[in-house]
Amino acid sequence: MRSLIGAVVGAFCLAAPALAETPAAIVEDVQGKVDGIAFMDYVAPGKIIKLGPKASITLSYLKSCLRETISEGFVLVGAEQSTVQLGEVQREKVPCDTNAVRLSEREANQSAATTFRTMRSDTKSAPSKIPTIYGVSPLVQAKSGSTLVIERTDGKEPTISVPLRNDIMIGGKFYDFAKAGKSLTPGGSYLAILGAKRYAFQVDAGATSSPTPIVGRLLRLE
Repeated sequence: MRSLIGAVVGAFCLAAPALAETPAAIVEDVQGKVDGIAFMDYVAPGKIIKLGPKASITLSYLKSCLRETISEGFVLVGAEQSTVQLGEVQREKVPCDTNAVRLSEREANQSAATTFRTMRSDTKSAPSKIPTIYGVSPLVQAKSGSTLVIERTDGKEPTISVPLRNDIMIGGKFYDFAKAGKSLTPGGSYLAILGAKRYAFQVDAGATSSPTPIVGRLLRLE
């Protein structure tokens, strides 16, 4: 058995590409012994994960919107899905928008400008290119110590202002609206404001308060 494990690890090392700085997936859940991996970690292509007996991990891929639950064995993180040896994997495609999970400031400001042009022309429907989240409670990646402001742009709604203190952030970099008991309106268009930066996004009309995969409600603002 030990020789088999060594062969698998060796094969994975040969197959693994050079580690990329851009993350491929986010860790949604960890159960049991999984060395070097924690809840809400990002993992890059080429990362090898060893799952101990009865251990499991759930990965959500940012580009392919695949959600994988992997039990035991060895995991080689890819660009859009994992390669698994000596373990089991269950995959499902979940609603997500890669424009939302990889939003840059430049793209965000362009989206915001589109929103304002649409509002000025009295068009009620949200622009199709604005990034969409599929849960009413976004998970926002932002720098702790800043203040996050969420404003509705297509209707009246109380503005949400949250001082992002380290004690309310997950891992020092994520603010979870669901954990805080806050939610937005299905079908609404919004601006997320961090200092001078503005990020436009919308909530899918079919979004509910039911538990939603992280990748479907993730807004990476930093």
